[in-house]
Amino acid sequence: MPDMRVHRALAQAGVASRRAAEGLVSEGRVTVNGAVAAVGQIVSDRDVIAVDGRRVRAEPIRTYMLNKAMGVVSTASDPEGRPTVLDGLPADVRLYPIGRLDIDTTGLLLITNDGDLAHRLMHPRSKVPKTYEALVDGRVSSATVRTLRTGIQLEDGPTQPAAVEVLERRAQGGTWLRIEITEGRNRQVRRMCEAVGHDVRRLVRTRYAGVGLGGLARGQHRLLSSAELARLDAQVGATR
Repeated sequence: MPDMRVHRALAQAGVASRRAAEGLVSEGRVTVNGAVAAVGQIVSDRDVIAVDGRRVRAEPIRTYMLNKAMGVVSTASDPEGRPTVLDGLPADVRLYPIGRLDIDTTGLLLITNDGDLAHRLMHPRSKVPKTYEALVDGRVSSATVRTLRTGIQLEDGPTQPAAVEVLERRAQGGTWLRIEITEGRNRQVRRMCEAVGHDVRRLVRTRYAGVGLGGLARGQHRLLSSAELARLDAQVGATR
């Protein structure tokens, strides 16, 4: 582990997100070599870090891409017993999804134990691009496409400009759209389309933060490559 601030070391060890880890430090619950840690303290792999008296051991950092299937929930566990995005993934490190996809939305979801990366990607100021392909009811006019591009007034405020194009893919009674947004509002793409009179039949996320599904089959997962991790880091201004 290179020298880094203690809250980042905790995040990389899978203890909590970077922000939550900083809270643990400020509450005096973290020690370094037996002494209470200070916010912003620099630590190295020679230091012994503990939270509430329990030693923190660094986990190997892993980030997976999952092609989420229909009917799978984007949580670590589900009280209703539905399948979750962690089913079938290795259980030797504490993993969690970066953001969420609705139960009826399929496609690309990143799953990691890198709390620092997850925090940066999900922070609103990162403006991470997310690309979806949506099959909507009816034929979408060029005027409607322009409206989607410039922004839609939703109940929680106007959306930011989006990249929208009609795909040359036939669907009986419907239209396929490719929509790229940089916000992370709940069910945003579905609500945008509904607001212009086109309910969504199918929704697939194909790209996130500069990485794409490629040939990954539905329901399958794989580790991100070093090039893909570099693209994620570039999106949020991080270094490894």
